[in-house]
Amino acid sequence: MIDGDGSQLGVMQPHEALKKARDQGLDLVEISPSAVPPVCKIMDFGKFRYEENKKEHEQRKHHKAGQIKEVKFRPTTAEHDWQVRKNRILDFLTHGYKVKAMVFHRGREMAHPEVAREKMKRLLNDKDIIALGQVESTPRMEANILLAVIAPKKGVPEPRAKGARETETGGSGGQEAKA
Repeated sequence: MIDGDGSQLGVMQPHEALKKARDQGLDLVEISPSAVPPVCKIMDFGKFRYEENKKEHEQRKHHKAGQIKEVKFRPTTAEHDWQVRKNRILDFLTHGYKVKAMVFHRGREMAHPEVAREKMKRLLNDKDIIALGQVESTPRMEANILLAVIAPKKGVPEPRAKGARETETGGSGGQEAKA
């Protein structure tokens, strides 16, 4: 039997332990039922559950490994579009997300899979991508899709908050005057 402040009370009968807990206005919680004799503690069980849920929520908030973002390419993706998608991948990696890069083939594009492999190789060997991420799954074909998974590297600093950039630049909100 353990008291609410952590001090040992010794071995006692269950009805005595319940009486002590009720006298203090707390609950009797069995901590280790498999021990001989079972170990119980006097505590506020509602407060205990609240704190446990709070800890779980904090852990889930910082855990992004389960979230995967997808970026899609085509073998005929133009240079500017390729750069836009690459920048999107960099943005996802800086925010701690895994990225699934996919090159889709349609129709006769399947006759030249080397074009897609070249695009994927170029993406995975890009110096910016290498700086922020690491290839978790090498490129592989699944039906008509060539895909690879890129995970963020450990120790990459988180970017500033979104609102910080707007205050530095004047916060125009993205609206420009047309002439």
